[in-house]
Amino acid sequence: MRVLVIEDEEELAGMIAEGLRAAGMAADVALDGGRAMEMAAAADYDVLVLDRDLPGIHGDAVCRMLGTSGYPARILMLTAAGSLSDIVDGLDQGADDYLSKPFSYAELIARLQALARRGPSGTPTVLERHDLRLDTLRRIAERDGRLLRLTPKELGVLEALMSADGAPLRARDLLEMVWDCDTDPLSTTVKVTVHQLRRKLGDPPVIETVPGFGYRL
Repeated sequence: MRVLVIEDEEELAGMIAEGLRAAGMAADVALDGGRAMEMAAAADYDVLVLDRDLPGIHGDAVCRMLGTSGYPARILMLTAAGSLSDIVDGLDQGADDYLSKPFSYAELIARLQALARRGPSGTPTVLERHDLRLDTLRRIAERDGRLLRLTPKELGVLEALMSADGAPLRARDLLEMVWDCDTDPLSTTVKVTVHQLRRKLGDPPVIETVPGFGYRL
């Protein structure tokens, strides 16, 4: 899951992003509404965590503009104003869910996962290809009944390849789907992660290198 955290309190935004990354998500940060619109236009996010009280372009305006443009990501509005009227007003702006500060990371992650399940892609929560099985919510991968001990990035790459249903993915595609926007596109991180994933999956090999393009399962 790729998440954009839109929060003007830099320390809080960083803490939220780190918590999401620890849960296996790719998380980027925008500190104001204008930057959020730029980043949303440049990448396909699954869910946006959107603070209402943003400098520049207000959070309500960001929510309305993204909804009007048909942007597919689900929106979780995050704010200190938690009265019933505030919640109703936030949902009226086009948000899909509303969470008041302070909040627990467990609840935030659970709500993000629920929103992702409602996303337009309709990706099932359990993926099965060949003798592989991946529970995308519990973050558990198995091969022929054998539990695979994978890192969050290895799980992300495996999920992307399984979701592609046999279609090849470029290294750049995997980088955009699994890593944060600050990752150097010229790094070998995708190649290294695929190599480690292949080793953990074992024989017979199931990840194929497509010469001049990328990888497929």
